[in-house]
Parts: sequence; C-alpha cells; structure tokens
Amino acid sequence: MPFRHIFSTQPKGAKEEKGLTPEQQEILDKIAKKVVLWKMSIPAILFLESVKPLNYIGSQMLVFFEPFVQTLFSWKEYDEFRKIMEERENVERLIQAIEKFDAEALAKEKEDKKRRKEERKTKGRRTLWQVISGRE
Repeated sequence: MPFRHIFSTQPKGAKEEKGLTPEQQEILDKIAKKVVLWKMSIPAILFLESVKPLNYIGSQMLVFFEPFVQTLFSWKEYDEFRKIMEERENVERLIQAIEKFDAEALAKEKEDKKRRKEERKTKGRRTLWQVISGRE
C-alpha cells in the first residue's frame, strides 16, 4: 500500500477515477496526432512506457522547462498538459491515443496503397517496345 493511501479519507479498496475534461482530451489528441504525423509513434510509446513510474517527477520537469517551451506553445495549453501528466492514468491515455491515431494512419496508408495499385492495374503496363516506339 502506498504511503499516501495510509492517510486517505476514502474507504479501503475504493479507487478514485478522474476523467478528463473535453479540453484536456483535445490537448492529448493534438499531441498524439502530432506524434503520429512525425512518424514517431513507436519511440514515443517506448519512452512513455519507460517513464510511466516517474510521471510526477516528469511533470515537475515540465515546470522547469516552461520558459523555454512557451516560445513554441501557448501558455494555457502547456500548463494544462503539465497538470494532465501529473496523473499516471493520463500517461496511459496518451499512449492509447497515440496507438489509436497510429492505427488510423496505418489503415489510411494501406487503403491509399491499395488504391494506387488498382489504378496501375487499370491503366495497364507498357512494354519496352511501346515506350521506344512511342505507341500508347
């Protein structure tokens, strides 16, 4: 039993599950979409999984880097992201969002590849003789 649960006012065995506000979920989705857009899903998931036990310390490091990061991000969103990352279950939510958007991007990529392959089939292949002689 963790030390903080010894003096908890909750009944034993009860677990408080906090949900995210729509604004917080939007921030997590925005970050997850950026990670997928940059094709950094696997490194991001590995990093988040490895530092999940240190999430509170990591969120406090975000406070330290705040002056530098504010040149790139809005203060409100960054502050909200820092608060979100204080809770371990939110790190898991971010990982799940990255996995969800990565799966969607992969499905879209497969569909595009299949469509291009079908277009090549319908267009037909030209032989070397057709290319040389100029016949289409």
